[in-house]
Amino acid sequence: MTLPLVPLPEHVEVLDLPPFTLTAETVVEVDRAGDEVGRRLASRLGALVGAGLALEVEVSDGPGAGVGSAGEGRPRIRVRVEDQGRAGETAPTCGAALRPVPGAYALRVVPGEVDLVARERTGLLHGLATLAQLVQHPLSRIAACQVVDAPRYPWRGLSLDLARRFHGPATVRTVIDVMASLKLGVLHLHLTDDQGWRLEIPSRPELTARSGGTAVDGGPAGFLTVEEYAGLVAYAAERGVVVVPEIDLPGHVNAALHACPELNPSGQAAPPYTGIEVGFSRLDATLPATDAFLVDVLDDVAAMTPGPWVHLGGDEALASDPEEYRVLVTRAAEILRAAGKEVVGWQELARLSLGPGSAVQYWTSEQDPGPVVAAALAGADVVMSPASRTYLDLKYDATTALGLEWAGHVEVRDSYDWDPDLVLPLPAERVRGVEAALWSETLRTPGDLFHMLLPRLAAVAEVAWTPQHRRDWAGFAARVPTVAAAWDRAGLAWYRSPQITWHPAAPPVTS
Repeated sequence: MTLPLVPLPEHVEVLDLPPFTLTAETVVEVDRAGDEVGRRLASRLGALVGAGLALEVEVSDGPGAGVGSAGEGRPRIRVRVEDQGRAGETAPTCGAALRPVPGAYALRVVPGEVDLVARERTGLLHGLATLAQLVQHPLSRIAACQVVDAPRYPWRGLSLDLARRFHGPATVRTVIDVMASLKLGVLHLHLTDDQGWRLEIPSRPELTARSGGTAVDGGPAGFLTVEEYAGLVAYAAERGVVVVPEIDLPGHVNAALHACPELNPSGQAAPPYTGIEVGFSRLDATLPATDAFLVDVLDDVAAMTPGPWVHLGGDEALASDPEEYRVLVTRAAEILRAAGKEVVGWQELARLSLGPGSAVQYWTSEQDPGPVVAAALAGADVVMSPASRTYLDLKYDATTALGLEWAGHVEVRDSYDWDPDLVLPLPAERVRGVEAALWSETLRTPGDLFHMLLPRLAAVAEVAWTPQHRRDWAGFAARVPTVAAAWDRAGLAWYRSPQITWHPAAPPVTS
């Protein structure tokens, strides 16, 4: 028996025992450290099983402590945070130890009891995602098993382009839900570009007032208010996802040049741009207004973002000469470091020395990879986003109505069959992780977005989570159809790739 889990756990053992059955008598026992996750688990499992099932939650006083006799004799789900020593002693082993890495968890399911243990909250959230996939809707059963699991890479992300066309908070929240279900932990929001500025900046309200209403071909447009952005950051954090905002510079800045006339040598606002060409816009390092702009914007973004990273873009700055590029990016990185943030940027930033903690994001083989390799050997980390594998806006094949073809076609197997450690000749420990990217030039609606995102995002998620030796295409293709049933129930549009034998569509859940 193969459990339909995506991403595939590091270690999993199916037990020759009856399943655990969720009933109205089931109690969720949590310690104080796992209280919030336990309540989320109870709500999530109850919703999966069907309307009317409310799982009772009982809270103990200390980590690892039992709840007492209240749940005695009833089916129970225990959710616990243990310290490193205790977790090693009390977690199910499945022939493997619970590794001391963020996000690791252990799960044991037997008749009458489910036991979920982790060293910290993120691990509990990953275990919750596994449990949700194990529920055989609508039978309320969870297969007897033991799982000991941990991520291959710490950075498992999705870059979502809100700049070329805007997708609002409701759609982004749904994206976050899908990410959490696949154990993806980084949402990289591309918030500024030539076509629009999508994040309200308190010190620079003109950016969204003038460039929040422009987009490719005239729409959809819009922007996130300070409150909406904070709400998305909080919503993501509740689900174990860190938001990384990107302010793209010194190129991809026409929206800023349109909103702020003083950023142009002529003192006149640039006209709005609604096409999809790249490389024509630039910040001018010689203008006094440019430094004030960088300080205002980056300080505000850093203050609005509790996570450790801000992305500087840095790609396709074809209109900037190398010295101007160096001056502007170095200055931007200096501002962010002073604000307590680590710098991330596209692979073009590898030409500069941005200091410890920085990361460059590899995206194209059309550029010399030498600077990326050199930066990694000097201590920078690399996030792998090769377009031919992870750019999920590229067409599946020549018949795909949406998407672009500049880097070819990317079918589901293309997103799955690769090893991030072998993309470039650099030490494996310098590969921080994997990130998919979804650019929005052709994506007008949420349906367009999810059609291109799924199922390829599931393939990238398994690349980022599961050890290379555990992965194989046939296994993934056999497991992902069961996971896709949840996309049907959520009413999401997704692509039924001919590379995979899919189950009949599941009916959506109705309230």
